[in-house]
Amino acid sequence: MEDTQVARHVQLNDGTRMPLLGLGTWKCFQQTPIQGAVEAAIAAGYRHIDTAFSYKNEVEIGKALRSKMEQGIIRREDMFIVSKLWCTYFAPEDIPVCLNQSLQDLRLDYLDLYLIHFPVGLKKTGADLFPRKDGKILTSDTDYVDVWRGLEALQSSGKVRSIGVSNFSILQLERLLAHCKVPPAVNQVELHPYMVQKDLIEFCKSRNITLTAYSPFGSPGRPSELKRGEADPHKLLEDPVVAALAGKHRRSPAQIFDFSLSEEDMDALRGLDRGWKACAMEEIKSHPYYPFD
Repeated sequence: MEDTQVARHVQLNDGTRMPLLGLGTWKCFQQTPIQGAVEAAIAAGYRHIDTAFSYKNEVEIGKALRSKMEQGIIRREDMFIVSKLWCTYFAPEDIPVCLNQSLQDLRLDYLDLYLIHFPVGLKKTGADLFPRKDGKILTSDTDYVDVWRGLEALQSSGKVRSIGVSNFSILQLERLLAHCKVPPAVNQVELHPYMVQKDLIEFCKSRNITLTAYSPFGSPGRPSELKRGEADPHKLLEDPVVAALAGKHRRSPAQIFDFSLSEEDMDALRGLDRGWKACAMEEIKSHPYYPFD
């Protein structure tokens, strides 16, 4: 029976239930036919699919959802679909445009969760995700608090059930909480044994903000040009501590992140913390809203 032994959902601060395990779809469009991957995930039992405007794969995900609905495998209400507002759409008039494009591509009437993808805005120049001039990314000075008010309006419209943020620091969350009408339900951040973020975990727990992990395996499938040299977490699953725990529990290295571990085992994983990030966006680290140390 569901929820009797291992929790399968978490209740967000707005009362919504979110499946704990989700399929992240970043990079999929570069390597794997995403429609087939999502259909296979749904067939395997996944009910939480995470995408974003910037992933450029929402059309294929929409086809996968529609296919499984037409087959009678799922209903819309069975699925928890997450997308994200991209940073070039931070102007008040552009926020609903970005959402509506995602809804159109996904063939949905609403999203279960909509996130601000990153706290730093980028200038809108055509369709470029990372607009540049003279080789440098063009940032804007749009305040993420103002962007949040746009998400609150989307939630009121009914097109978004829950709203949250991604890649926000403790200081940014504190500032947002001081000015918002609706507190963020989720903060989605990079989280794995090489990037433990204990302080952020404790802060979010204290404020009833659910923390969602992306790149929980250190994002090993990233192209080589996106890897950050020696201080990169892409070999996390090859770590001797991870391998030893996998052997102890007769699981693969990836599977140890998907079932209950003892506090001793968790301490061993936490002990691997090195502050190594897979996704840093260091090109814009001089911006005042850059969230990472």
